[in-house]
Amino acid sequence: MAVDSTTTLPITSASTAKRCPETLPPLSLRRNFSWTLLGNVVYAGCQWGVIVVLAKLGTPEMVGQFALALAIVTPVIMFANLQLRAIQATDASGEGLFGHYLALRLLTTTVALALVGMIAWVGGYRSEVAWVILLVGVLRALEAVSDVYFGLFQQCERMDRIAVSMMVKGPLMLVFLGVGFWLSGGILGGLVGMVLARAIALVTIDLGSAFRLRSSLQTAQTRSAAHAPAGSDSLMPRWDGRVLTSLTWRSLPLGVTTLLVSLNASIPRFFLEGHLGERALGMFASMAYFAIVGTTIVSALGQSASPRLAKYFVERNDVAFRRLLVKMVAISGVVGALGIVVAAVAGRAVLSWCYQPEYAEHADMLVGLMVAGTLGFLAVPFGCAATATRRIRYQPVALLFVVLVSLIASYWLIGSQGLWGAVLSTTATSAATLVAYRSLLPLRGRLT
Repeated sequence: MAVDSTTTLPITSASTAKRCPETLPPLSLRRNFSWTLLGNVVYAGCQWGVIVVLAKLGTPEMVGQFALALAIVTPVIMFANLQLRAIQATDASGEGLFGHYLALRLLTTTVALALVGMIAWVGGYRSEVAWVILLVGVLRALEAVSDVYFGLFQQCERMDRIAVSMMVKGPLMLVFLGVGFWLSGGILGGLVGMVLARAIALVTIDLGSAFRLRSSLQTAQTRSAAHAPAGSDSLMPRWDGRVLTSLTWRSLPLGVTTLLVSLNASIPRFFLEGHLGERALGMFASMAYFAIVGTTIVSALGQSASPRLAKYFVERNDVAFRRLLVKMVAISGVVGALGIVVAAVAGRAVLSWCYQPEYAEHADMLVGLMVAGTLGFLAVPFGCAATATRRIRYQPVALLFVVLVSLIASYWLIGSQGLWGAVLSTTATSAATLVAYRSLLPLRGRLT
């Protein structure tokens, strides 16, 4: 389903004009979605390629170690991120400059990386697993720094800048992973390669795009701080304690929300690794990655539409807001339905070809995971709408309900039903997420 043509014109509202320079006009919603989808597809394909490389060249245990590291690192990094990119991209009233967002991201990411290192070394893990956790932490930390530059591009509705970055760094990381794995004969060398690739991409691509954007911003007329686009004055961190404190308190509920969301994905993996070990976790994680295709499409739509949703909300255009939201939900549903059909028809062949024949023995669970993924896809538009309407402080309460569902389902189901228990637990968690996000928006009446 295509986005309605009535929403494809560039934004020319006063809020947008004040936030971005005339020398860097925003792209239409359709073009932004196309760029975002292209970039996310390439990048997500490369992320999935990481699992394929580990499964083909390594063992299910290596896949399990990588999945365990992600389950540990992701909640820590995601909480530290505070969803600043969402706040930054929908900042239509000048809450902070780019330097403020960058300074806060650097500060919180440093603290998060220190916590990851502490978990790796005092958590009782084997030496190899501890190093995997630490390297994945560094990888995600570099990604967090890139993300704040993406927020600058997204705010000006120039998703093409983000897409180009993702299309370069994704294949680069995959190549470095393969080379590192081949040279070292193990997962640690591959992860070192991925860290090097992401660092190179951050310095050469993301910073380069930001400097070009700054040049465009500096050609615009002088604006007051209240109306300057984020990053219009400098790409350097701005250590303004008052602004950083304000941004922290404003974004803290979203940080808690992302922590809870990432915990929802991690909790089943913790229980699975504890009951059945790294091999079973590797099997489950490999199959779960197929949902990333749908997540890529839905996330691209959400990232592209979020600034537009925020614009409609600020302008009190409830009709346009709800129309766009309905279309986002419909697209998400279609994507999920296609994934279920593919998994049901060709799941066994796909698992055998992409990984190893032993993975195909669990092809029936792939359908269940795609059902869970579809429920998660449907929740994404409502999450974007809740953030765009600044229903931020209520999100942690709603997601706490989801965490409780995940804990209870994982505890009761994984211990008794193994891998299938993890599938059922994931499905229950996705359904709870959909209900939680939907509850944050009024069924009818005004959004304000």
